[in-house]
This record gives sequence, C-alpha cells and structure tokens, in this order.
Amino acid sequence: MLVAVNGVRLFVDVANFGLVTDGDTVREKPTLLMLHGGPGWDHVGFKEAFASLSDVAQIVFFDFRGNGRSEGDDPATWNLAQWADDVKGLCETLGIFRPIVCGLSFGGFVAQAYATRYPDHPGKLILLSTAAKIDFPTIFAAFERVGGPEIGALAEKYWMNPTAEGRADFLKFCRPFFRYRRDRPPENLARIIRRTEVALHFNGPHNEHGQFDFRDDLAKLRCPVLLMSGEHDPIVPMPLVEATAAAIPAHLLRFERLDQCSHDMHGDDPGKVFGVMREFITAPNLPSV
Repeated sequence: MLVAVNGVRLFVDVANFGLVTDGDTVREKPTLLMLHGGPGWDHVGFKEAFASLSDVAQIVFFDFRGNGRSEGDDPATWNLAQWADDVKGLCETLGIFRPIVCGLSFGGFVAQAYATRYPDHPGKLILLSTAAKIDFPTIFAAFERVGGPEIGALAEKYWMNPTAEGRADFLKFCRPFFRYRRDRPPENLARIIRRTEVALHFNGPHNEHGQFDFRDDLAKLRCPVLLMSGEHDPIVPMPLVEATAAAIPAHLLRFERLDQCSHDMHGDDPGKVFGVMREFITAPNLPSV
C-alpha cells in the first residue's frame, strides 16, 4: 500500500497482526519498523528473513523516499535528514507509538539520523552492520583483506568516484564478500528494485556518505540500543562499529560482535541474529532517562 508522508507516498507492507489473542485476552505486540539497506534499493531483499520475528512484534516494512516503490524524484530530498523525518512522519501517519526501529546497513544511517533528531520518539533502537561515521581507507583495506588486492581496488574505484559502471562491478565482484558463509545462498538481487541514481547521489567521500558523523549526537539517545556487527564485515569494518559503540551511552547499549559473520549477518548466522533480536525486543524497557 502507498501511505502519504511529508508530501510523497511511501510504499508500506505489514507482515502480520499486531493485535493477537492470548487465552481469554487480547494483547498488542510492539511494532518493529524495518529500515532497509541501500541506498536506492527496496525492502524486499530482507523481508522474508526479518518477518520471522513476527512472533514477538508486528513487522512494518517500507521503502524510503526515492527508493523501491516509493515516490520521491527530487534529489534535493535524498538525504539522511529527510529520510529520518519520513520515519517519524510514517509513524505518526500510521499511529505507531514508541516504535522499535531497526536499521540495517544504510538503514542504520537513517535510524541514527532519526533517533538523534527525535530522541524521545523511539521505544528501542536496533543498529545492524552500520556505523556512526564511515572511513573509506578502512573499508578498502578490509575488502583487500577478505578478497585480495583486486577486490580492494574495485571497491576503491567505485567508492572514490561513484559511477553506474563502477557500481555494477562492485555488486558483481565485491558484494559476494558481504557473506562470510559461502555455503549459504546469496541474496537474490533480481528481486530487488535498484535505483542507481539514488546510490550515486549519496555514495562516496564527497557526498553525504562520506560527510555524516553521528558520534557526538549519539549522546542524545534516550532509549535502549542494540548494536550488532560481523567481525568479517568489509563494508562496515569492526573499528568503525567500535567507535559507534563508544559514542552510545553505555547504560543504554547492548553490543554484540558476531565472529562467523560478515555484513549480511542474518544470512550468515540467522539463529544468533534473530535470537539476540528477540531477547532485545521482549526485554523490559529501561526506566526513562
């Protein structure tokens, strides 16, 4: 369905019931709002996997403005502040109160923008395979470490000067290293709507991807935070995640490092990833701070 938010219509899908019977009573599950990776992608790539959390939460998926099936063709609105405002606006339109907001990869950048702009709005925050600031030399070194000099050079070629051709090569040759477990099937990119122009607008050191820095603003957070990352992630290497963890108030943070995982942790070790998420979702909220 398409939902009007801040002047555009965003594509939204819901995985399951939020109100369920429980013996002689009816109870309401918390709402988990999923923020997809990208930019320029839709939510379909991770939909089936994260819908498995339907037993503990109502799962709401949507495509960011300018991404996937959502409207929004103005490049001036393809930025973290606007995408963050759309997260809050979507919650207000749908009547979602104190959402659990989960951002994966690029979605984690948007989740941090949202949570630092509106620290009293989320009930909980989940950040997967993401960081508060990106350092490109660290990323290139990580790709070389997991894939060799050729893979490192291809990553550097795309990120330093994003082009459609360079992005196609990156997805073909570098993206397979987003999985640590090569025996597991990779994500089927044919199912995903990809808008390359949005990625080229955002990616690279000279665009917002290389300029945002949430480290100081993360001190504003007021809700519990789960930060989870794979030890072998080349696109968001562990040093960047550690710096993010250090910026989040310690009394709010649960930080999980997954040893046998790369960027797509939910594909490498779904049992661990979704087990930790279930524990976090169902844990009692901390007292207000």
